[in-house]
Amino acid sequence: MAEVQDYKQVRRYETFSYLPPMSAEQIRAQVQYIIAQGWNPAVEHVEPERSFNHYWYMWKLPMFGERNVDTVLAELEACRREYPKHLVRLIGYDNYTQSQGLAFVVYRG
Repeated sequence: MAEVQDYKQVRRYETFSYLPPMSAEQIRAQVQYIIAQGWNPAVEHVEPERSFNHYWYMWKLPMFGERNVDTVLAELEACRREYPKHLVRLIGYDNYTQSQGLAFVVYRG
């Protein structure tokens, strides 16, 4: 049976926000998808109270040409350790369309 939630009280962020939290395997699969598409992964973070602003802080530079899933996951975890109360999201930048191909919140502070 589905769990009924008070959606007015729960903030939703990005692509997968209405689903249950992702497992480590599901996050890994999304990182693999970003890399398989040839997109450049990037990590961003922000305080929860500022999360609806358009500007999030970038964690380092985008990982241009990164093909190793473990490197991307390590950067996500490093950002989470540095800013434990922040929201941390992963973005896949598509060079061809010059836009975000995928963006979702990985960790919710």
